[in-house]
Order: sequence, then C-alpha cells, then structure tokens
Amino acid sequence: MQTEVTIQELYSLEETLAKPLLEELTYPWEALSKIGDFIKKIGPTLSKEIYEEKGENIWIAKSAKIYPNNYIAGPCIIGEHTEVRPGAFIRGNALVGNDCVVGNSTELKNVILFNHVQVPHYNYVGDSVLGFYSHMGAGSITSNVKADKTLVHVKGNGYDLETGLKKFGAMLGDHVEIGCNTVLNPGTIVCKDSNVYPVSMVRGVVSAHSIYKSRDEITQKK
Repeated sequence: MQTEVTIQELYSLEETLAKPLLEELTYPWEALSKIGDFIKKIGPTLSKEIYEEKGENIWIAKSAKIYPNNYIAGPCIIGEHTEVRPGAFIRGNALVGNDCVVGNSTELKNVILFNHVQVPHYNYVGDSVLGFYSHMGAGSITSNVKADKTLVHVKGNGYDLETGLKKFGAMLGDHVEIGCNTVLNPGTIVCKDSNVYPVSMVRGVVSAHSIYKSRDEITQKK
C-alpha cells in the first residue's frame, strides 16, 4: 500500500456526505465506479427540511443558489449554500458538497466535491475527487482518458499502481490550489496542501505540502 495516495492521507472525511463510501476503501479512485449508486442510496435518506428532490435522483439543498440556464442530471446531490452558476453542465453521478461553487461553463461528470470546493470558471472535472477547500483556477481541467485509450496507472516516486480504469481524471487532496489553465493528466494525484503553478501540465503524484512549478521543479513548502 502506498500511504501518500490513500484516502486517509488525502482527505478529511468529515467534510463530505461520501464518508460512508470512502471510509470503506483504500484509494480514492476505487470510489469512481460507485458514486452513482451511492447517491441513489443516500438521496432518499437526506433531511427533507434541508433538501428537495428536484427530479429523478436529484437532491438539491434548499439553501443552494441555482442560477438559471444550467443543466443538472441525476444522480446528483448539491449541498447547502452551494452556488451553481449560469452555463454549468452537471452530467450526473455528481456529489457536490456544502459551500461549493460550480461556475459558469463548468462541466462535472462522475465526481465527488468535498465541502468548500471551488471550480468557478470554465473547468472540466470528470472521474475525479476534489478534497476539502480545493480550488481549480480558471480554465484548469482534468483530462480523464489517455490518448492511447489504455488503462490508467498512478505513478509516484518508486511505485506504479494499476487502477484497472480507462477513465480516471485527478484526485486533489484537501487545500490544493490548481493554477489557471492547467491540465491534470489521467491518473494525477495532488496531495494535500499543495499548489500547482498556472499553465502547468501535471502527470503522476505531487507530494503533500509541495509547490509544483514544472515536472523538473517541485519544491517543498517552508
């Protein structure tokens, strides 16, 4: 087991409704095939004082601010005080936490967004898990399928983990900051409390408490 990329190391599980799902797994990408069924399981149990069922397998908190001119497909949960801004495209299998921002022209598909996640401007986030207080700058995206369509591996310092997945975007730990116009290649893991410079192309594992300037220039925070 590679500890640095485990759910236990990357995430504060108290900050997501997905805690019962994630705490049974070792690595976060193991949850990707289970998100839709999990939403359909817990959706009917959500407090009717807090959530409303807005369509087939769609539960939206009454305090969420849902702007016009967006598209939301189920299964989907949108948490309290979250904003879904005009032009957002939520394609289903999306568990969005409390106090999040899903911005204009942002697309979500098969994702878990912990509380306080911001994907506010022109982001694509697919087959990914974004931790507590993570933020993706304008135009940054997760690339979730390899060009040669082969299965995704997670490659860190001295290890190579088979995932068995063809579709796998990125796993961002808690308090990760992704700079504008960055591409996170399939199988990218950015561990907690790390920053990625704008206009970066990231592949593999970025260790915790790091500053990623380029593939050959990664420094530790002081």
